[in-house]
Parts: sequence; C-alpha cells; structure tokens
Amino acid sequence: MRKDSIKIGLLGLGTVGTGVVKVLKENGENIQKKVGVPVTIEKVLVRDINKKRKVELLPGKLTTNVDDILEDPTIDIVVEVMGGENPALSYIIKALHKGKQVVTANKELIAKHGKEIFEAADCTTSDILFEASVCGGIPIVRPLKRCLAGNKIESIMGIVNGTTNYILTKMTKEGAEFKDVLREAQEKGYAEADPSADIDGHDAIRKIVILASIAFNTRVSLDQVYFEGIRKIEQVDIQYAKELGYTVKLLAIARDDNNEIEVRVHPAFIPNTHPLAAVSDVYNAVFVKGNAVGETMFYGKGAGELPTASAVVGDIIDAARNLVHENKGRISCTCFENKKVKSPEEIVSKYYVRIQVLDQPGVLASLAAAFGNNQVSLKSVIQTRARGEKAEVVVITHDIKEKNILKSIQDLKNLAVVDEVSNVIRVEDI
Repeated sequence: MRKDSIKIGLLGLGTVGTGVVKVLKENGENIQKKVGVPVTIEKVLVRDINKKRKVELLPGKLTTNVDDILEDPTIDIVVEVMGGENPALSYIIKALHKGKQVVTANKELIAKHGKEIFEAADCTTSDILFEASVCGGIPIVRPLKRCLAGNKIESIMGIVNGTTNYILTKMTKEGAEFKDVLREAQEKGYAEADPSADIDGHDAIRKIVILASIAFNTRVSLDQVYFEGIRKIEQVDIQYAKELGYTVKLLAIARDDNNEIEVRVHPAFIPNTHPLAAVSDVYNAVFVKGNAVGETMFYGKGAGELPTASAVVGDIIDAARNLVHENKGRISCTCFENKKVKSPEEIVSKYYVRIQVLDQPGVLASLAAAFGNNQVSLKSVIQTRARGEKAEVVVITHDIKEKNILKSIQDLKNLAVVDEVSNVIRVEDI
C-alpha cells in the first residue's frame, strides 16, 4: 500500500540535529513535492526534555526513551545524529532489525563498525545512508556509489578536515605559528577544547577509510592506515614550501596500485598549481580520479550545522522516496572484493627533510652518504640558513619507499655532524 506520509524519529538534537529540524521545516513544502508525500518529525530523542533549545517543536515530540522511536511501527526513518560510538551503534542496529530506514552522520560508526551495520541492513533490506559522515555538506559518498559507479577509481585525495585546513591556511597567509593559530581556532569555535581528533589526524583517517572502502570495493579498517597530524609543522616549513613552489596541506590519500591499495593521512607539500592548494580556511575538497571520468573535484563546507544537515536531509529524501515507491535496499554494501592494503613501509613518496647540522666542511658529503647508503636519491639540497655554529639543510628526495627514508633518518641522527632532524614531510608531486 502506497504511504501517504513519512515519519521520522530523530536521535539527537545537538548542532546537526538542530540543523536537520531547521532544514525540514524551512524546505518542507519543497521536500514534500520531491518525495510525493509529507515528511515530518514524529519523535526526537534528547537527554533533557526541559533544556532550552534553538528550535521549537510541537508538544509531545521530545522523549528521553529511545524505545518511543525504535518500537513505534509508524516511524519509517531513524536519523542518528547523536554522535559517539555507544549507544548509537546499538540504536542503529536495533532500528535496522526493526525494518526501519536509517540515516546517520556518524563517521566513527561507519569507519569502525561498517561491516556489522551493513550486514544488519542486508538482513532486512533496509537502507543505511551516511552521506553526512564524510565532509559534511559536500556530496561524495553518493557520487562514488552511483554517479561514478561505472569507473574503476584509481585514486582519492582530499582535504577532509576543516580545522587543520584553517590552521595551515592562517600559517601560510599570515606567517603565524601553529600554537597561536590553534588558540584562535578554538576561540572561534573551529577547534574543540581538546583538538586532538582534528590536529592529530583521527577525524581524517575515519573519513578516508570510508571513502577508500567505497571507491575500491574492499573493506579498509582503521588499523591498516598510516596517519599523522600537523603538530610538528612549523612556520619555517611553511616558508620552505613557498620557496619551492608548494603549499602544505593535511591530505587524506587512497590509491589503487594493481589491486593493492594504499591509504594514508599526513601533512604534505603539494604544488601550488594543483586545485587542492587553493582550498583555504575551513573548506574541504575531495579530488577523485577514475579511469573513465578522468579527474573530478568536490568542494564545499565540510562541517557545520546547516551544511551537514543538508547532507542528512538529502539522505532522508532518498530513503523517503524509496519507501514511497516500495523500493528499499537498492544499494547495499559494495565491499565485494578483498584487496591487500599496503604496509606503510612499502608506500612510495618523495620527502622533504629539514636537518640542523654543524656548520663545517664535509657535512653535505656525510648527509649524502647517509641517504645514499639507503638507496635514497636526492632531487635537491638547500642550505640557506645559518645559526651561529649550526646550519640548516633541507633536502628533497626522489620517489622512495617509506622504509628507506626511515632508515636514512635513523642513520642521520647517529652522525656526529647532525644536531637534529627537525622535520620530515611527504611531497606529493600530483
């Protein structure tokens, strides 16, 4: 029997949940025309019914009992925007087993528990939609699953964390130091009081795990991915990048190399001519290369109340249309291959290495020998800054495996003429 309305149970009324309520209310007439029937919020799970909120809901809509949503047969779609791992996971699994459609913005759950969640969805032919879990308002999950499905995806590279991009943009444009920009980002609300999830790469790794799993049709787990954040980036590194024609960005990268894939998150020098170099402030962008489409880039706001709510409501409309037309479970889990994920030590890249050395004859020869003994070929060597009895040397390598650069760095640290290896940053000549 054709449904005459679609009812939603909303789990959470924080920043994103509030945005979802606003978008559904403001665009309700337009959404009804697109779906064919009204889409309304029936119940909202909150911790405190009496808390003052930024949106108004009709009396009786709020509840502190999740079963008022999960056990209600009239609720068609459960929208999880509460965040965190538990109890969100158990709520989603129960909703799927109850045959409800599920929309979530929870990247942690999809990255960590995707297999369990998709298996639960397949058991009931329910849909699990998660566009908002990666890059907020930027459409990227749906394009990979649908619009680009005819391609063999060769690579994905993106700026997927707005906080780190804001910090690196300010360091680049204003010459500020990391700690000062981080404090400013916290004051403006771009960074949390504990910013580690962003600046240490945890947020970005979850997003690239989701994208890589979709793009390469194989399940990628968090423990298979190398990641590092931006804490070690100093203003001097930014300046060297400028001198060499590069911009420093925190990149999330996934590549398919003859059915072996590499997945990683780290700071990198990228050429100023590449489109990602121009992505500034809190904006995100994902650069995708497919064997048929060639190169495409998706750009926009990666977080925030309304951008993220935009993606959530887009998924709600998709789920609602499926229910109206009795066409559920059209695009289930696409991880039907079992590709090997490369060990970080086997990944090939160029490297920027900044070294503090004694300012004396023979130093460059000693450095070159330490690299050469580990089959590391040097593309360029720069010595421009002297500090008393010490000098600063920067080298750029040719493409080499991670294990070779790691051994070289260890040998450099053992040289009497080396005071410190100050930083090592990958160079992506893309």
